Amino acid sequence: MSGSVAQLEDHRVALTGHCYRMLGSAVDADDAVQETMVRAWRSLDRFDGRSSLRTWLYRIATNVCLDILADRSRRARPVEEGPVGTVDDTLETRPRTHWLEPVPDAGALPADVDAAEKLVLRQSIRLAFVAALQHLPPKQRAALLLTEVLGWSAAEVAESLSTSVASINSALQRARATLSTRDLGDARVSLSDDQSALVDRYVTAFERYDVDTLTTLLHQDAVLSMPPYTLWLRGHDPIRAWLLGRGAGCRGSRLIPTAACGSPAFGQYRPAPEGGHKPWALIVLELSGDRIATMTSFLDTEALFPRFGLPSELPA
Repeated sequence: MSGSVAQLEDHRVALTGHCYRMLGSAVDADDAVQETMVRAWRSLDRFDGRSSLRTWLYRIATNVCLDILADRSRRARPVEEGPVGTVDDTLETRPRTHWLEPVPDAGALPADVDAAEKLVLRQSIRLAFVAALQHLPPKQRAALLLTEVLGWSAAEVAESLSTSVASINSALQRARATLSTRDLGDARVSLSDDQSALVDRYVTAFERYDVDTLTTLLHQDAVLSMPPYTLWLRGHDPIRAWLLGRGAGCRGSRLIPTAACGSPAFGQYRPAPEGGHKPWALIVLELSGDRIATMTSFLDTEALFPRFGLPSELPA
């Protein structure tokens, strides 16, 4: 029994990545993987070995995700919610379940795959790509991920989803057409030396709160957003005005590096009145060429920081 459980657990990270792509939430992905493990354990005596254990588990996980998505709306990014905002806008929030959420690289990218496969898996957890997937109906989403990320044939997908090969091919055609209309961002996930230096300059400028230097690191049309707030800002002047105005409480912050959605990320800790620093945001940077294209500050630190292994506070 313990051996069988261990064999299932060996696939948890890979399944978490798959469920995250389907659901757009690390929290929901964890729940889906747990349900997958329960269903797999109950059915283990019926596993006939015609496919690998990992393939069998992916089938179960995909159907768990489809069950979850049957009564849920898609998750979104603030940029999709309404027109670009201004620094004077009233701050409105949406519940956690409304927003696309980040996933830790370490919790979604299995270590036991070769470099080429890992690159594909990393590309497919990027925020821009997962946000685009949210615009696909669940079965189209599943068909696309199983074929283009996991490399399954249309026949294998059809068997897993209890449908025909013709239906899967049609779903793939529609899914690809929809994705072609979405902004998928920069697909590169391995930082060049220049991009690594750019990220280092970002950290230095942010911790010094040198907003002028920070602004020079951004694309002219860079986007700043802060879920659960609906507000998003675009361009140097609005972002600079925010950082020097309503966002000025971030002065004196410290950044702890991590990795989320195949991108550089940081736990941001703001100064606390009693001394030390308290969690404020998980910042995910998306780069394009030699500049930062988006800065997303996810403010739900209570849920996110433990998931990313970030400390609950930084001492003085």
